[in-house]
Amino acid sequence: MIIKKFQGKTESEATEAAKKELGSGVVIMNVRTVKRKGLAGLFRAPITEVTVALEAEPEKAVAKTESEREKAVLNPVEKKEEPPKQMTALEQLALQQRKLAEQGAVITPAPNMSQIIPDNRQDTLEEKLDSLEHLLKERLEEKRESDVKSDASSSNNEGQKDEEQIKFTKLLYNTMLDNEVHEKYANQIIEDAEKTKKPNMPFDYMLTNIYQKMILKFGNPSTITPAPKGVKVVYFVGPTGVGKTTTIAKIASKLCVEEKRKVALLTADTYRIAAAEQLRTYANILEVPFRIIYSPSEVEQSIEEFKDYDFILVDTAGHSHHNEEQRNNTNLIIHAASDIAESEVYLVLSATTKYRDLVSIADTYREMSDYKIIFTKLDETTCFGNILNLKLYTGRELSYVTYGQNVPEDIDRFNPQSTVKSILGGNS
Repeated sequence: MIIKKFQGKTESEATEAAKKELGSGVVIMNVRTVKRKGLAGLFRAPITEVTVALEAEPEKAVAKTESEREKAVLNPVEKKEEPPKQMTALEQLALQQRKLAEQGAVITPAPNMSQIIPDNRQDTLEEKLDSLEHLLKERLEEKRESDVKSDASSSNNEGQKDEEQIKFTKLLYNTMLDNEVHEKYANQIIEDAEKTKKPNMPFDYMLTNIYQKMILKFGNPSTITPAPKGVKVVYFVGPTGVGKTTTIAKIASKLCVEEKRKVALLTADTYRIAAAEQLRTYANILEVPFRIIYSPSEVEQSIEEFKDYDFILVDTAGHSHHNEEQRNNTNLIIHAASDIAESEVYLVLSATTKYRDLVSIADTYREMSDYKIIFTKLDETTCFGNILNLKLYTGRELSYVTYGQNVPEDIDRFNPQSTVKSILGGNS
């Protein structure tokens, strides 16, 4: 695994530099703004730094680390020192940040990471990770004491290390299952880790390896961007009760207020008067046009009317994915203007929905269109395994997540890092 930082005037420029050096297969792990140093920095624009990752095998570094750790563990009496402290993955990241800080760099967390996991759950998440690492440390200390007191042969020591690796792997596997990762995908992750496992590999390296591989499986989030030319039509589809209308209002607010884009709102949900009135209210607050459409032809009329706008956001009727008539109506709406304007479809799903139902819903909408996924109601669950499950099942890009009713605050782009930390944190 290669992890490297690149800087540029914008995120795009830094990302392009990363791709130029490492190739197009890089995955963005973090983006942050860095203030320039010195007095001159007060009058110059900050720069953007991106941290990227690329699959690689750091065999030499691992071998060296393993050799040093093995030597320290097998000969503690000769050195008359305490065995070297096993650094956790989080401690390794902290050490890297301290080194950067000593060089004058400004260290900041991932953008809006506290919003992905609400503030009232941050402490719980860290406690879960600390608990997991604390358990591993206890097992390591027990093993070290046993090595010092016993005169067992080297082969016995190797057997103990292998046994501890198996226990550690099982602990991670059970932790993923506790967080509702499907057994099939938990097995895949463990099998991937086993392929790169080396004899006597430190536990913290194994944990970091799995953490990074899971982030790569999620990939980069894909959010709404303008069309190269003309207006872009964005459709939001999904079952009833997942929060589509509120999600559209949050996205419209960000596009209008933060990005200064021209946005029009349409609704094809003529089944629920309350939904149309709710979206109308948000349109009035944002001072953007609002229309109710009753047929596919009205989508074309709206595109002609708002052709000078950046986005047209369309709220479709929420319905059961088993309702064939409503499903066909939605299909006609989202394909009504495919020949005259660029369009995207976002499938809105609740993180609290059972995995079996998520699969059924995803399969239904797969027949209609290519789509990206938005997960809502992250504040109503403590297990995020289904997000990983559906990503691996569908192969579709993840986009936004929401975690409350506040407009526009309770929404952000999907954050793979915080999600993986939660999945590996276990249950209290």
